[in-house]
Amino acid sequence: MKRLIWTLIAICIALVLAYVSRFWIFNWWGRDGLLGFEALRPQGGLLGRWLRGTPVAPFELVLWVLGGFLILTWVQKIYDWFGPKE
Repeated sequence: MKRLIWTLIAICIALVLAYVSRFWIFNWWGRDGLLGFEALRPQGGLLGRWLRGTPVAPFELVLWVLGGFLILTWVQKIYDWFGPKE
């Protein structure tokens, strides 16, 4: 059961990371945004939108990879902390 919960957490994190990136291909909700929030548009690509007009905008993909790596590292640390002790 614990493995299933952690697998679902990993899938949710992967979906969020994909949604923040420019690689989101799904349109699961309407144009008015997820739950009425216009900032959560159905096309994804939030990171590019947040960085638009800044000097680091050309490095969007690099920042996305580094951020994803950090997030997944933190999740692994949390799993190790709560996981079974050997």
